[in-house]
Amino acid sequence: MKYTWFIVVFVTCMIVEVQAQDFQGKAVYQSKTQVNFDFGNRNIPEDRKKEMMERMKRANEKTFVLNFNKTASIYEEEEKLEQPGERGGGRGPRFGAMTGTDGDLYKNIKDQRYLVKNELLGKIFLIDDELQALDWKMESESKKIGNYMAFKATAVKMVKRPNMWAVFRRPGRGDEEKSEAEKEDEFIVKEVEIVAWYTPEIPINQGPGLYWGLPGLILAVNDDVTTIICSEITMNPSDKIEIKAPNKGKKVTQEEYDTIAQEKMKEMRENFRNRGGRGGGRPN
Repeated sequence: MKYTWFIVVFVTCMIVEVQAQDFQGKAVYQSKTQVNFDFGNRNIPEDRKKEMMERMKRANEKTFVLNFNKTASIYEEEEKLEQPGERGGGRGPRFGAMTGTDGDLYKNIKDQRYLVKNELLGKIFLIDDELQALDWKMESESKKIGNYMAFKATAVKMVKRPNMWAVFRRPGRGDEEKSEAEKEDEFIVKEVEIVAWYTPEIPINQGPGLYWGLPGLILAVNDDVTTIICSEITMNPSDKIEIKAPNKGKKVTQEEYDTIAQEKMKEMRENFRNRGGRGGGRPN
């Protein structure tokens, strides 16, 4: 009798373990980033300005797919089809490459690591670093997102973004409106509040981008300029995706990548100024 009970417990544990290994989900996210574009006093026709603004808008409206299991996930941008009359699918400048956030992002919660395969001005890098946990504050608010009940959480985070004013400004023009850091620093570091909405109905601590650490899948998140919201979820899809870390590119830490990106930003600034500051406008 004891032997039979042992067999039952053993088989049950094996079934649970297999189910945990097979567990997988897919979440589709829509991401929108606000970018202010200052044309200054440049003599640009209004129809040209409108066209440029539309391209900037499309370039900052992206679709991402998060494939996840119990311990790991891969977050990839869904390629857009090129529209008639557009070159390069209307993607526009990939300024996210400067911060290492544009490439395929792998997160392993168990190992507390992330890897990003990212292209920076024609060269492939593989960022390999430690996941940073945010100090999430659980709020009492809740709301439905799709078919799931989501709960609010907030956190404060230091973010680093490319300072395109420093790259594309014309020396001497409007300098009185900017601080010394804004005039020259290639990156601006600032503290922002993060607002996230997670659902305990999918009990994994994954989310879009580098967001994680809540008792449920993060369905929506926004900072001061970017809003990401889940538009579709498929649990245990029939077509399984192998969730594995990217392995191509020059391996660097996030700090090393930031240093390389800063040097590239300096080069862009010098090239722009050597051309006499010719360009369509300056993004802020």
